[in-house]
Amino acid sequence: MYLFIHRKDLRVADLRAFDYLRSKDAEGIHLLIIDPALTAQGRLTSHSGRNFVGQAASLLHSYAKAGKELHVLYGDPVHVTEALLQSHPIDEVVVHADYTPYARSRDERLQQTVHRLGRRWISIADAPLADLEAFPAYTGRSEPYKVFTPFYRMWSSFIMQSYNPMGITTIHDLNTVREISGRVAVPFALPEQIASALGGTAAVEGSVKSALLLDRFVREHLAAYAASRDAFAEGHTSGLSRFLNTGAISARQAYEATEGLPGAETWLRQLAWRDFYLYQAMYHEDYFRYEHLSDLSALTDKHFGAWASGATGIPIIDAAMTQLNRTGELPNRLRMVTAMFLTKNLLCPFTLGEQHFRLNLSDYDNTLNRGGWLWCSSLGYDAAPYFRIMNPATQSQTHDPVGSYIRRWLPHLAHLSDKEIHQPLSGAIVDLKASRARAIDVYRSIAKQPIVQA
Repeated sequence: MYLFIHRKDLRVADLRAFDYLRSKDAEGIHLLIIDPALTAQGRLTSHSGRNFVGQAASLLHSYAKAGKELHVLYGDPVHVTEALLQSHPIDEVVVHADYTPYARSRDERLQQTVHRLGRRWISIADAPLADLEAFPAYTGRSEPYKVFTPFYRMWSSFIMQSYNPMGITTIHDLNTVREISGRVAVPFALPEQIASALGGTAAVEGSVKSALLLDRFVREHLAAYAASRDAFAEGHTSGLSRFLNTGAISARQAYEATEGLPGAETWLRQLAWRDFYLYQAMYHEDYFRYEHLSDLSALTDKHFGAWASGATGIPIIDAAMTQLNRTGELPNRLRMVTAMFLTKNLLCPFTLGEQHFRLNLSDYDNTLNRGGWLWCSSLGYDAAPYFRIMNPATQSQTHDPVGSYIRRWLPHLAHLSDKEIHQPLSGAIVDLKASRARAIDVYRSIAKQPIVQA
């Protein structure tokens, strides 16, 4: 008997672990653990939390539709796993690898517990499109890449030569255990609020909906993706990120549906950026601790509240933050614009913006979110140079000349002309030109400082 634990893989097809488990030809307990460390402090009711609950509910529905059993428990994953190993004749625990600091610490504790009880621990890479565990040997480099462009060239070559296609195993091919011991089910039962949320969520939020979105994107938007993806008022992007980041759809499915089609090259580059950030998390230990390695004491949280609530007086910033706070959605171009405005024009530490996105982005992912914030704040590898500071008014004019987006989210400004609607209001909290000059001075100083060795 095996134990398989779902994490960022909330689907029932094309999982590397499923291919492995099918070869074992044994029955297994399939489990999803609601971890208090990741869901406490209002996380489950945030936009990101509600997205997770929706995908988890869809996963339950998919198991039930296939006539299989997914057990959902609440508690510390180590304690839950230990209880199951002590109550069932499980000989191995199988998971997909994760690379965040919390995930690494959790999995180290899990592995120690599994080995202490004399069982096998199997961790299988699944999240990246490329096999990033095999990639370093292919590159022949002694050190990991730090810059995206050479990474992308080698990554593209690796994909062409060594791509491992979607797996053929589905949950239908596996034999799941129907009941688990009451010694586990009772003490780790779901709190009523979480059980109710899982039971009351529409069942089409996950794999079914993501497949429909992918099909529509390929038919309607892929060919023009390179030219239209930054037109944030038009909604020509795929909308798949919140499904990719929970694993409701795999990066392989997103790649194979578009391979060789017009527009696919630009789409593939976006998947490569996703892999690049996962690669950083895997091979650069500083990735999650840059705020501790640089002196950011010149930065302040003075204007953070105005930024977070959409009250800066810069129309495109306030419109974007309004959309984010209300819906959990934010076009990628506006993620860069708002993040760079916070870190540069407002001289606010990137960590505060990162935390705000954590709660408010429906598609929140720790690794990918951090990658974007490090880039915008000129920290980390291959980040934007310290002197690159997007002008939000110019960005708005360039990508939405008639101001449709601002009119949608800030209807009280709809009366302004197409030219006026992009410009800062009279009560704006900063002057764009002056704050840009100040930011260049501050970030030049930060960039010149030696990295603190932890």
